Amino acid sequence: MNKPALPADLSAERTSAGGGLPIAPSLEPELQREVLPSSPYLADLRTVFITALAAGLGLLAVVISRVLTSLIGFVTNLAYYGQISDAFSSPAGNHLRYWSVLVPVIGGLIVGIMARFGSAAIRGHGIPEAMEQVLQNESRIPPRLTFLKPISAAVSIGTGGPFGAEGPIIATGGAIGSVIGQLIHTTASERKALLAAGAAAGMTATFGTPISAVLLAVELLLFEFKARSLIPVAFACAAAAGGRIFVLGSSPVFAMPTVHLASSSAVAGYALIGALSGLVSIYVTKLVYWIEDLFDHLPVHWMWWPAIGGLVVGLVGLVSPHTLGVGYDNIEHILDGSLSGQILLFFCLAKLISWSIALGSGTSGGTLAPLFTIGGGLGSIAGFLLGKVAPFQAIDSRVAALVGMAAMFAGSSRAFLTSLIFAYEATHQQSALLPLLAGCAAAYLVSSLLMRNTIMTEKIVRRGIVVPAEYSPALHHSHV
Repeated sequence: MNKPALPADLSAERTSAGGGLPIAPSLEPELQREVLPSSPYLADLRTVFITALAAGLGLLAVVISRVLTSLIGFVTNLAYYGQISDAFSSPAGNHLRYWSVLVPVIGGLIVGIMARFGSAAIRGHGIPEAMEQVLQNESRIPPRLTFLKPISAAVSIGTGGPFGAEGPIIATGGAIGSVIGQLIHTTASERKALLAAGAAAGMTATFGTPISAVLLAVELLLFEFKARSLIPVAFACAAAAGGRIFVLGSSPVFAMPTVHLASSSAVAGYALIGALSGLVSIYVTKLVYWIEDLFDHLPVHWMWWPAIGGLVVGLVGLVSPHTLGVGYDNIEHILDGSLSGQILLFFCLAKLISWSIALGSGTSGGTLAPLFTIGGGLGSIAGFLLGKVAPFQAIDSRVAALVGMAAMFAGSSRAFLTSLIFAYEATHQQSALLPLLAGCAAAYLVSSLLMRNTIMTEKIVRRGIVVPAEYSPALHHSHV
């Protein structure tokens, strides 16, 4: 008796970034359980139930975002200004002088202690750890991470850590989605959808970018394009976006002056800037993991590493105070052109040193905002220089900064569509879509040609986990 052919959407052939490797073995039993779904349709009443949970999770993500932002503000005000307040403020304006060097050290020590005696999973920026749980543990994240991760991130960032708040919020949203999936009877596929929904909703609640958040879930967490997982994620992001508009309004998170449509020669210039950003993103990724390897060889317990990284953060912050903390205002200044020239070059180099060493030390923080900052600065400088060399192209340095920002993330993470749409949603600059498309595609091409793994996958690939990178239908032919 012949076996029935697998449905096309369930029998997708998945290969790893290395090419030709099979999907992670832990996913195979779940796929086998779903070969013969209970419903002949792409979605059923069970999908509606999971979607309702995801929508609630989206609203909860808005609360999580506000709570974590308040926690970061509380720690910042207490550590740098000696006052009790949860107002979001920058550490750059502190008057501690040389004593400010010790603040990130103390923060790193607290995070190290929390990691050793609480959970080592709070180390890192969150997305690779979530990917690992999806691939190896059927999307089961320990419940304690739902409060340990945001607290450790608040301490790390609030004491000057050069990270964005979005990474911990994404990780916390994903953890809560996973925990909800564990509290009720769900399959691994449904838990994965809830985890991805929580993570994507966390990104939406932070940046107000629901479409790119859905794409982030598809490109980095779901490892599939299927209605039963995509619909819950979409509703979670829609709910988070609506909740964010209610709380904060609909203004773009990175406001910049309106830009004009680019000429064909300018688009070619933006593609070149994207290619350059893609090339730099490779070395940025290698730098982070090279520093992480250096920490591995230190003759001290890893609990102390975040404090050592904090010392570098403090010293760099003494020279360039705006490298401390979240730094979303820095991104806005780069995009509107108010931060440029040699000052911008020095700032971006300082940010790269501070962030890469802090992240390599294993503290708790995110990667998106630092990559956007470094990429935006690179794009702005490259746009200025290209304008001097080829003035006929009419390169707008602000658009070049936006292209560099998106292309840096596209190259380092290879989340191509996420990067492209994020830059548009975060600025509301429709005229920049064509330059963004050219720049992100160029970065994606360069990265794919020259780098095997990404900043998101290198860590878990080193642990022997195969990460799916490409999805293509396995077409079954019947022979008569």
